[in-house]
Amino acid sequence: MMELFGTDGIRGTINIYPMIPELCMKVGMALCFILKERIPHKPKVLIGKDTRISGYVIESALTAGITSMGGDVYLAGPIPTPAIAFLVKSMRQDAGVVISASHNPFHDNGIKIFSHDGFKFSEELENNIERLLQDSEFPMNRPLAQDLGKAFRVDDAVGRYIEFVKSTLPKNFSFEGLKVVIDPANGAAYKITPILFRELGAQVITINDKPDGLNINRGCGALYPEGLIKKVRETASQLGIAHDGDADRTILVDEKGNVVDGDLILTVWADELKKEGKLKKNTIVGTVMTNLGIENYLKEKGIKMIRTNIGDKYVVDEMLKCGYNLGGEQSGHIICLDYSCTGDGAITSVQMAYIMMKNNKALSELIQNIHKYPQALKNIKIPETFSKYEVLKRLEALSSEIGKLQKQIKGRILIRPSGTEPKIRIMVEDEDNEKVQNMINKIEELIKQKLTS
Repeated sequence: MMELFGTDGIRGTINIYPMIPELCMKVGMALCFILKERIPHKPKVLIGKDTRISGYVIESALTAGITSMGGDVYLAGPIPTPAIAFLVKSMRQDAGVVISASHNPFHDNGIKIFSHDGFKFSEELENNIERLLQDSEFPMNRPLAQDLGKAFRVDDAVGRYIEFVKSTLPKNFSFEGLKVVIDPANGAAYKITPILFRELGAQVITINDKPDGLNINRGCGALYPEGLIKKVRETASQLGIAHDGDADRTILVDEKGNVVDGDLILTVWADELKKEGKLKKNTIVGTVMTNLGIENYLKEKGIKMIRTNIGDKYVVDEMLKCGYNLGGEQSGHIICLDYSCTGDGAITSVQMAYIMMKNNKALSELIQNIHKYPQALKNIKIPETFSKYEVLKRLEALSSEIGKLQKQIKGRILIRPSGTEPKIRIMVEDEDNEKVQNMINKIEELIKQKLTS
């Protein structure tokens, strides 16, 4: 298999394989072909994108591929990933496509595919697309001219989504008196989240809300909250909100300028749902990256935590399989199946603001008793010549040495190849911060030696 699909769709640098227009067009053709085999009518595919300049190229290529195979395309323009997950159901579309590389720099882009029910395409269907792309005879049975598809603009996509997000709050609830700073990372939510909070009555200050196709995620947003921290402090705001480029994740900043990551957001939300009797099975789903201090805190509150592999699709799979309604990742992907099928930055933001105002507590008060273990993260670039198999083989050769290091700490060591970038990610966690820093440096050196030997 070609292994085009990673943990979050197809992703890469624009105009370098696989993110070349020729392949993107064939992905559109393969998607439409698969849909025609499964449904009795002409396929309808909704396409949204973030603000990268390369979105025009990929949008055109996908549209050409889908319409050439007899499917109709509905273009939503720049819009968050979770908005497509919502709209694909609301508009009775047969599939949804998001053109985005999420938190990556502007020169990368990607393709995420959603099914008609708003959930991400299954691995089985992704594999079917890859098989077609490898088939030298594909595309076969091309439609005649009268059976080609058309492309339509969806002019009210943003408004539909904003109204949906507002509907997750009690009717007529107001954010009046709340001052908030919003950093949409010059990305897909650059209009949506500010409009949303203004319409709900908040006083809104925005930064990094002027996308030019090249500045998405550049030193801003969820990965780089320094500017948001500064603005929250300067303006004496009660809340800071940062998204990534496609706004499926949210990181918050409290009124003191402290970062509130996905682990803390998930914990506060779980605590609130349990108090209301709405946390299904008193269980949430985290990942192997979720801080051990979070797990210990939740246990004291009578909340169980299940861990999955990294990737919000694995979190969602576990939630669906076992009937849980809340899960998420440290990175800020928070999924509440009561409202959405995927990580939703806008919903997470309004729900956290709602919890603050409902309880009449500052965000710093809501998190003050949650004690996280010191945790260090490092990324090591994988040489371009290395295959995924070669990387795994070399990491496996280190397992004995890593096992010995693990015995030296009470916390955890996690080493994994990234599913979205050519990097190896290292995480070390322990009660003792000095041990954490020393340990991660040792592991980094070991891995670098193994990759160059």
